[in-house]
Amino acid sequence: METDFSDLRHIIRNAIPPGPADNSYQPTCVFLLVFDKNEPHILAIQKSDTEGYPWRNQVALPGGHIDKNDSNAVEAAFRELEEELGITRNQVEFIGSLGHFQTINHKSIEAFTGLWNGKGPVRHDPKEIARVLEVPLKKLVRTHEMKNFHNRLPDIHDLTYPLEDAVIWGATARILHYFIELLHPLLNTSLRSVRF
Repeated sequence: METDFSDLRHIIRNAIPPGPADNSYQPTCVFLLVFDKNEPHILAIQKSDTEGYPWRNQVALPGGHIDKNDSNAVEAAFRELEEELGITRNQVEFIGSLGHFQTINHKSIEAFTGLWNGKGPVRHDPKEIARVLEVPLKKLVRTHEMKNFHNRLPDIHDLTYPLEDAVIWGATARILHYFIELLHPLLNTSLRSVRF
C-alpha cells in the first residue's frame, strides 16, 4: 500500500495536542517539512557546536521564537524558515498545525507541517546551524517500529531516533513520534512503497 501524502490535510486535523493551560510558556514554532527525494524525507537541522549554546549539537526542526511583529505563529514559522534556511513561502505547500509540544525549559512549540518543493539552494548561518539534514522518513519509521514506539509515548531517555552520527531526542523526537503515529495507519509495514 502506498502512502498518499495528499491525505496529510485530513490526518493532522485529528487529535491535535492543545497549547498549555497556563500562559507562562514562551511560544515558539517549528516547521516539519516533508519533501520528495526519490522517497519522502524530512528536513532537519543540527545546531552549531558552540560553547554555552543551550541547543549545542542538537538535531531540531527549523523554527524559533514568535516575535511581537509576527501576526501569528504561522507567520513566525515562515519567517524563521526563510531566516534560517532561505526557504520562502512560495516553496512550501502549507498543510497545517500538528499542535503544541511543551519543553522542560518552559517553551510551547507549535509544530506546522508542509510539503517543500525541494528546490534550493538551502543556505544557513554556520554560527547557528552546523548542517542541514535530509532524514529519510523510512528510517524514522523503521526505528519507530523496532523500538516499539507504536501506540505508546516512551519517556525522554527512550524516545530517540538515531541517525548515522547524530541522535534526534527531546521535543523534536516527540514531534516526530506524533507525526509518525498519525501516519501509521497509512504506512506499509514493509515500507517498500512509501511515496508522495
